[in-house]
Amino acid sequence: MASRTGRPDSPPDLGVLAGRLLSAVQRDLFATLAEKGFADLQPRHGTVLAHLRREGVRATDLSRASGVHKQVIGTVVDELERLGYVERRPDPADRRAKLIVPTGRGLDQMRAADTFMTAMERRHARRLGPDAYARFKALLDDVAEHQRRKASR
Repeated sequence: MASRTGRPDSPPDLGVLAGRLLSAVQRDLFATLAEKGFADLQPRHGTVLAHLRREGVRATDLSRASGVHKQVIGTVVDELERLGYVERRPDPADRRAKLIVPTGRGLDQMRAADTFMTAMERRHARRLGPDAYARFKALLDDVAEHQRRKASR
């Protein structure tokens, strides 16, 4: 496979690898969720669902955690609310603010997604070895956080 440099022996760049990983995880996750009764969900909903908390979270925090603009988060929250996965509630800490809170269906989806992700991570840890997989995740997290900080300047 050629990289962007055009040399066939060059490994793909970080953007290509990250995109491949995200696409593969999303395909597998959303296919599994569909089998579990959540066929109305789409990968774009992951920008909210991946960062949703049982106690709720503000849209600004979802935007910061996902790296997606707050207006996009608002559109996705609107869709998830129509589908019955979340609801908006006043934030007890600040009545002017709203929390995005999972409904019963949202909590069911969160449990199904957590089960899937745990199984996927265990599979990769068995394949690579637990220490190598833990190191891979730590390094990937470091690179992602460094890039996120640089991009937000």
